[in-house]
Amino acid sequence: RTLRYVPESSQDKIISDEHVFETLLKIFKALFINDFSRQEHILALLPEIRCKYMELLTVEQKRSKVNSCNHQSQHVFSPEEVLFNTLGFSITRDRSSLVSAGTGVFVTRGFVPKGTLVSMYPGTVYRKHEPIFFQSLGNAFIFRCIDGVLIDGNDKGLSRSVYRSCSRRDQLGPFQMSDESWLTSALQNPLAVGQYVNNCSHEKAANVCYQEFDVPAYFPVELKQYLPNIVYSHDIESHLRCVVLVTLRDIKQGEELFSNYYTVVN
Repeated sequence: RTLRYVPESSQDKIISDEHVFETLLKIFKALFINDFSRQEHILALLPEIRCKYMELLTVEQKRSKVNSCNHQSQHVFSPEEVLFNTLGFSITRDRSSLVSAGTGVFVTRGFVPKGTLVSMYPGTVYRKHEPIFFQSLGNAFIFRCIDGVLIDGNDKGLSRSVYRSCSRRDQLGPFQMSDESWLTSALQNPLAVGQYVNNCSHEKAANVCYQEFDVPAYFPVELKQYLPNIVYSHDIESHLRCVVLVTLRDIKQGEELFSNYYTVVN
């Protein structure tokens, strides 16, 4: 592991926040439309939003009918297929090409151009001085942001229980404010595997880097169900911190992702 050192916040932005925002909206909307039948209880409370998505769904159905003989029902793709159809690539967790590195993340289909948001770092977000002590014992999945904010991306043990507790605490009726599926093998958001991206080495140079992104207040409420982060303290008003992984060069199918600027809290 190497120390994540960024002398100025401005140097941490490979792509703009607007670019990050638009990419997340694009893939989350595609996931939402693909899973439209399961969203009825949400859309019933948002008639204006329902009309917007009905129009988008109609366009999508017309496009899919060109290559399908079944005109009666919507074809449901896997989240990985939605990612490929929307952004032109898919990623998955698998055994790392590095000896004794455990799990890694690979581009399984498509091509990822330089400057592309390729993954997200999931987990519970802790502000400075919040009680992360027990979760950080022997935990190689603690990410330290520039301003001292910590993200616990461990999907097992106490870390897993804390995330689930906070996620269910923040649910507003049918509206989920975060995604719990990254704790399982059945991912709802296929980008939420960034905690398994291994650090670069002498043999394997970094091809992605981390970039911090604060989710704006105007982020669509119906799409928050795909955000793989949750704040630990419910009573403090602030933007949700997310960390995305951005490509430093073009990445081809079959390549493993390797990161830099990664801090582990011991």
